[in-house]
Order: sequence, then C-alpha cells, then structure tokens
Amino acid sequence: MAPQREFVDWDRLRVFRTVVDAGSFTAAARKLDLSQSAVSRQICSLEEALKIALFYRHARGLRLTEHGEAFHEAVKGMENQLAKALELVANARSQAEGPLRITTTVAFGSAWLSPRIARFHERYPDINVSVLLVDAPELDLLARQADVAIRFAEQTRGELIQQRLMTLRYHLYASRAYLDKRGTPASYENLDRHELIVYGGGHDAPLKDFDWILQAGREPGNERRPALKVNNVYGMFRAARAGLGIAALPRYIAEDAPELVEVLGDQVGPSFSAYLVYAADMRSSRRVQALRDFLMQEVRDESGEAVSHPTDPPAMHPVCRLCRHAHAPEGPCVFH
Repeated sequence: MAPQREFVDWDRLRVFRTVVDAGSFTAAARKLDLSQSAVSRQICSLEEALKIALFYRHARGLRLTEHGEAFHEAVKGMENQLAKALELVANARSQAEGPLRITTTVAFGSAWLSPRIARFHERYPDINVSVLLVDAPELDLLARQADVAIRFAEQTRGELIQQRLMTLRYHLYASRAYLDKRGTPASYENLDRHELIVYGGGHDAPLKDFDWILQAGREPGNERRPALKVNNVYGMFRAARAGLGIAALPRYIAEDAPELVEVLGDQVGPSFSAYLVYAADMRSSRRVQALRDFLMQEVRDESGEAVSHPTDPPAMHPVCRLCRHAHAPEGPCVFH
C-alpha cells in the first residue's frame, strides 16, 4: 500500500535533506534552528509514513540505508525541479531579483571578483549575491550547488554553457625587501640563487606548467628545489608579500600590493583563460543574464576588446546548440 501523501510533506523533506548533508541530528538541528528531539521526531515520522528505515544509527553518526539513498536522490530531483519552476516564475517578472550564488577559486574570488561585486550590487540591488570560494572540489552547477561559476578550464559537460571572460598570464613577483636583500635576478638562470615559492603540498596544480620557474633555464628533468610549497595561490601571494622569496602569480592578485615587484618582466609565463559557466537551464535567468552582461562589460572596460559569446565547449560543439550560432574561439587577453 502506498504511503499517504499528506505525511510526506515539504517540511519533513527539508529536514531529511538537512540531516543527510549534516550527518547527524545534532548538526542538522543547529542548521535548522530546531531542537535535536524535534529533528529526530520529524525523521521518525517520515520513516513511519514511508514504512522504511532511511538511516542506520550508529555511534559515529548517521548513514543512509539503501532505501534512504534512493529516496535522497528522488528528493534532490524534486528540489531541482522546484528550483527550475521558481526560476521560470521569477523570470516572468521584468526586474532581475532574488538569490544568485557565484562560485570560483579563493584567489580569484578574493582578488578580482569580490571588489567588483560592490558595483554589481549598486546596479542590481534586488539581486542577493552569495560568493562561494572553493578551490577543490568544485561545486556542482547541475546539482544546483551554485548558479554561476568562474572556472579556468574548458567545460566538457554538454549541459553547461560557458563563455570566455578573459585570458590571464602568470608573472614573477617578489617583495622589495627580499630583492634588496638577495638581489634582482636578470635571467632564469639566476633563479638558482633565489628562494622560490611554488604550488604544491599534495594537490594537483590548477594549470599545466604551473611551477615553470622550477624548470626555466635548466636542462629538462633538472628542477630547482623550492623554498616553499603552498596548495593555494593566495597563500603563495602572502608568502611572497612577507619576503620569503619569488612566486609566480597572476597580475590581478599582485597589482594591489605595492610592496611586490615584478621580476624578469620580459619573460613570458604560462597563460590561462577564465570562463563564465552556468547550467543550460539557467540561460533564461534574468539574474544570470545580469551578471553575465556586467562581467562582460567589466572585462571590456579593462581590456578595450570585445568578448566572445556564450558557447558550449568548442572541442565538442563548434556551433552552440542553444542559440545556433558559431562563436569566436578566442576572448580578450587582459592583465598582461
């Protein structure tokens, strides 16, 4: 006999989802601002209505049963469908308003994006922005963990729309105090006598050849030994700023630190592109459109060049399946 629908209400589903994410009744109660006993009663009532056990209870917390995992997937699907329906309703209004969650890396979000959000808020005061800074793992746009992402690699999932924002390049920087003490390198070979700060510490580098300063000016396979490995670009910036040594940094993070000096400026470091990415079913969102147009204008103002149109990953879809236009493969190159 199927469970009575009146027992499977949205409040209990919301509590269930929060318990799954939190891993315990106690943590879920804090998030929901309820008592632990109230959360436990809601879950027990839901299990009674469904006539199945959703969780294994043990000393270390809660774990979903097989039926619980299947039910959780169904609830996530319902939430996504509801979010899409609400998005359609919101888009029927003429004004861009409501929540907008933007995710990107810690360094880029802190140094480049966050200062520009103030201007975005002035222009769109009814859009409630949340900036989610995460290096790894990336938030899943298709699971609605965020609405828009700024990422630094082309996306290969066909359900995602991407637009090239800009191309950025890495440069070498050191503090004035460090250079006064150790001297300024005149060539890559001179780096042998300097302290180097590189990306590492057990995490994959975000870009190919990210730690090129270890190899530059040397025979293949004969790398320099770094003074420090940091698994975060912002951490590398802080170490260089403190005078530890020379680090490869994007200009957007170093330009507001007057104590940092670019070295070997005539040498070309690796470049990478930044992409604005969002799920295909968000393409009609007025909030996403507002952010896209705003960021495109910001890049135009800073580079003086045109930007590309939204497109699916070029390697897979040279012609956009959504607008049926072929898009330019290259975007502006800024901050060189």
